[in-house]
Amino acid sequence: MAVKSIQHMQHTFDISYEILNPEAKVDLIILHGWGSNKNIMKNIFSPFMDSFRHIYIDLPGFGKSTCPVALKTSDVSRIVELFMIHLNASRDIILGHSFGGKVALLLDPKVLVLVASAGIKVAKPLSIQFKIATTKVFNFLGLKKFRSLFIAADAKNLSRPMYDTFKNVVNEDFTQEFKEYEGKALLCWGEEDTATPLSSGQTIKELIKDSKLQVYNGDHFFFTKEAQDISVRVEETFLATVSH
Repeated sequence: MAVKSIQHMQHTFDISYEILNPEAKVDLIILHGWGSNKNIMKNIFSPFMDSFRHIYIDLPGFGKSTCPVALKTSDVSRIVELFMIHLNASRDIILGHSFGGKVALLLDPKVLVLVASAGIKVAKPLSIQFKIATTKVFNFLGLKKFRSLFIAADAKNLSRPMYDTFKNVVNEDFTQEFKEYEGKALLCWGEEDTATPLSSGQTIKELIKDSKLQVYNGDHFFFTKEAQDISVRVEETFLATVSH
């Protein structure tokens, strides 16, 4: 594990990372989802794709990386971009799970691998709408101590900057950004995903011209069991860009 200090928005972000297969000529950057970290992704994907240089990154505020100020996804993407410049890393292939998918998209790689990516706004169930409305009422009445009962599980136990970041990123709509992406995209989705439903993957497939959607059995974390198959498809997708 190593750390690079990145300057952004007049703040310093210490970004923790790890590189595997350092002599490989093609870069594969792997970005985790909200609440996860680079070690989880490394444990899943490191046995595969050994012809690529794997770069695993703790996004700001996760794992061993710091986040002193609230961010939007565009800020996270810029921090990763600055980190890549420091590392002389190319945009050959970037794989992102969930929140990491939005970050990967903004980095505009040659091959974009979206694993149950966030970024398509999905209508909230009435129960969630109720929690949001109730929280606003409690805050208005000065009953903020009840707030924790109604915060999303993903947002509990977060620092203030990370909670504000969560609020910034949770409802972003990246429809236009998906539409504008001009590279080759591999979309991998779990059939039973309730966090980023399969309908989101199908929508992204329509938005990105050169994209292929592969559906697997499983939920939002289907890729923990399907890493080998995903890896084969990533290699095939990249080889298709080389042969043209």
